[in-house]
Formats: sequence, structure tokens, C-alpha cells
Amino acid sequence: MAQLTGQVIAAQGKTLVYGGGRSGLMGVVADSALQAGGRVVGVIPHALVDRELVHTGLTELYRVNNMHERKTKMAELSDAFVALPGGAGTLEEIFEQWTWSQLGIHQKPCAFLNVNGFYTDLLKMLQASVDSGFTQARFVDKLIVAEQIEEVLAAFAAYQPAAPKWLSSTEIQA
Repeated sequence: MAQLTGQVIAAQGKTLVYGGGRSGLMGVVADSALQAGGRVVGVIPHALVDRELVHTGLTELYRVNNMHERKTKMAELSDAFVALPGGAGTLEEIFEQWTWSQLGIHQKPCAFLNVNGFYTDLLKMLQASVDSGFTQARFVDKLIVAEQIEEVLAAFAAYQPAAPKWLSSTEIQA
């Protein structure tokens, strides 16, 4: 799944923007995209570079001061966001981008690559949040959920953002 994700991103001429590491699923995605001739941009905090966790073969690498700057830079460089199966860091990153979308900070799509039902229980929890009145259904409905990266990329191309929850685009720019 990770290798195919990198290959498809490269084949479609997309740029992969990610955390800049050489390990884990995203390291595999980056390697695969690079091997397929794709452009891969990493954004990594100095502390992780110092621990020698940085991928040294990327097309471009940004070094930032901390994790907050990393997420901000990744958001700035990205047109869309997809979460592969992962842990707390993956969830934190995708939920922050989804929240920014709700607030109108950006209008970029967020997706879950639901490989082997990995995110099914999380999606049930989000529906429970809607059912309990904590989350508006229109925001959950705008999350893209697919089992194949090709489906995710097709959904990105057709994406229409929900209206922001609180902020208008003119309020954000002010």
C-alpha cells in the first residue's frame, strides 16, 4: 500500500509533501515516489535532523525549528492532505488540517486512506460526535474516505469545500 501510494502520486505528476523522515510508512511512500521519478518535499524539525532521522535523498528539504512550524510549512506547501494508517502523530496532523478547513483557514481536502478498515472505528467515533451534537455533519461528510490511493486522488480533484464554521475568508485575510 505504501509503495503503491508513492508510485501513483508520482505517476499522476503530484508532489509528495511529508515530514521528511526516512522511516515508517511515509519513508516507504517517499522512496517509492522518488524511484518512480516523482518530486518529494520533506519538512523536518532540526531536532530530528540532529537524531539522523532525516531522509537524505529528497527533491527538496525544509528544516524548521519545531513541530508547529513543520505543520504550518507542510500546510503551506500542500494542496490536500491524506492520512495513511498511523499513530498519534498522523491523527494529530490530519485532525489539525481538518480543523483548519472547518475554520476557513484553508479550503483543502482531508482524506483517510482506510486500508483494511484501519480507520473504520475512528469514523464511527466521528459519527457519534455528529449524533451527539458536537460536530456538524457537513464537516464529517467532507472527509474523503477511500481504500485506494487512486480513489483519494480522484476525490481530491472533484472536491468542493464546506462553508467555514466560524470565519469567513475575508476575516482570515484581515
